[in-house]
Order: sequence, then C-alpha cells, then structure tokens
Amino acid sequence: MKVNVHAVNFSVDGKLVDFVQERMDKLEKYYDKVVFSDVYLKVEKTSEKENKIAEIKINVPGDDFVVKKQCKTFEEAVELAAESLERLLLKRKEKIRTHI
Repeated sequence: MKVNVHAVNFSVDGKLVDFVQERMDKLEKYYDKVVFSDVYLKVEKTSEKENKIAEIKINVPGDDFVVKKQCKTFEEAVELAAESLERLLLKRKEKIRTHI
C-alpha cells in the first residue's frame, strides 16, 4: 500500500515515517483492496500535553475513511487511529460479503 506521510508545521524524522509505514501495512491483513493512505501529522500549539494529532485518510475502491486522533505522542495517535481503521475495514469487508 502506498502511504503518504505529511508533516504539518514540523519536520518528521525517518523513524516516525518507518513506524507509520509499518503500522499502515498491517491494515492490509484486514482489507486487501486498500489503494493508498494519507497520514497527516500535526502539532497543535496549545499548552496541553496531548497536542499531537494524527489524521489518517485511507482510500478503498468506492469509499474513503478518515480517522483523527489526538494524543501525547505521534506513535500513540497513529496506533489508535489505525485500530479504529481496522474496525472500519472489517465492517466494510463484512458488508461486502453479505451483498455477494
């Protein structure tokens, strides 16, 4: 799966990009028709500790899924967003199965 990582208002390091790529690749176990995904990593300028935002847009034939999570670290935000996407993809797979 093609994963595009976009860092908004900061520069991203290679380890974080690798982590995101590996985590997104795991989604293909749940639904193999994923075309590509866009991962937006943002830092919100607030005094709160949970100011890291990961927004993942995933493209499957006929649909787009968008999940946004805000946490203390990008890794945690990406992990939570990916878990939500796993559930969404499983629901989609079940829905398609029932129509066939």
